[in-house]
Amino acid sequence: MSKNIAISDDVYRELKREKGERSFSDVIRDHLEERRQLADVTGAGVLDPDTQGAVKDDVERLSQGTLSRLDDETL
Repeated sequence: MSKNIAISDDVYRELKREKGERSFSDVIRDHLEERRQLADVTGAGVLDPDTQGAVKDDVERLSQGTLSRLDDETL
């Protein structure tokens, strides 16, 4: 089954350039499967420097001791 979608010309050009011999569905599926993570967007202008620093600090704080707790659970 196929569905029609409308995309802007610039998005079409990017998809077409990337697809090569693959189908547009394959290109879009690959992008959906990759799902961006925080590390992918930091430094890309998505988070301002203060927010980026705060998030990094929170992740580090919440991660402290995780590995040692995991090691303790496997004993």
